[in-house]
Amino acid sequence: MKQTIYRLLIELTNGKITSSLLKRFARSKASKNFVSSFCNAYHINQDEMEKKLEEYPTLHEFFTRSLKKGMRIIDQDAQAATSPVDAVIEDIGKIQPGHIITVKGKNYSISEMLGKNEKLDKYTDGYYMIFYLSPSHYHRIHSPVTGHVIDQWILGTKSYPVNKYGLKYGKSALSKNYRIITEVEHECGTLSIVKVGAMFVNSIEVIHEGDRLIKGDEMAYFSFGSTVVLLFEKNSFSPLSTIKTPYDIKVGERIGFFKQMK
Repeated sequence: MKQTIYRLLIELTNGKITSSLLKRFARSKASKNFVSSFCNAYHINQDEMEKKLEEYPTLHEFFTRSLKKGMRIIDQDAQAATSPVDAVIEDIGKIQPGHIITVKGKNYSISEMLGKNEKLDKYTDGYYMIFYLSPSHYHRIHSPVTGHVIDQWILGTKSYPVNKYGLKYGKSALSKNYRIITEVEHECGTLSIVKVGAMFVNSIEVIHEGDRLIKGDEMAYFSFGSTVVLLFEKNSFSPLSTIKTPYDIKVGERIGFFKQMK
């Protein structure tokens, strides 16, 4: 019953019309009146923000705020992968045979998540990591590695919540939501960065140009709290054993090591 009610409420607020209205309001001048209360409600650290609170003209501008320079230090070890976001790491594990990952007791198909079967085998037995961004988090996404974009594609339409309740009661949010997948080739293998939308239709904006990514550089942003899933090629990466989920992390902090350079 709880699952049915949850899904009904989300369907009522996640249609194309209602999502468009929410998105339009967040970008309107009227939404400026809610910036201060939003900041207070989520205890957002104003000392890190690039601008003063009163300088944000809309909720959208506040959601997608940049930080002052030097607020995030990027781990420069060449064999270290770093967190692409400020987030809570909700889960880490191995991609099982059959291209399955298990999150909060629910199986997700990376075949559905990626939508390209020819890419699946390289990830089986590799690691996945799931980073959840709440509305309180900094919403910009930074590259976890230095490398070249070898493919990028878009899947999905609606965007269901991806918090712990969404993962538990929702309809396969990680593999059904609107999402942009960026596949990157780096010195130690291949990595897929799956940016999963939440709340607003098309809530992800890609900002990097060209096919070159530098570890720590901005590559995209979310218009609302959401999730990033990292899929690592098999035999290429080991996560830090000290990370016990749920685990708070910030952009640029080490999440694990690549095993060897190619």
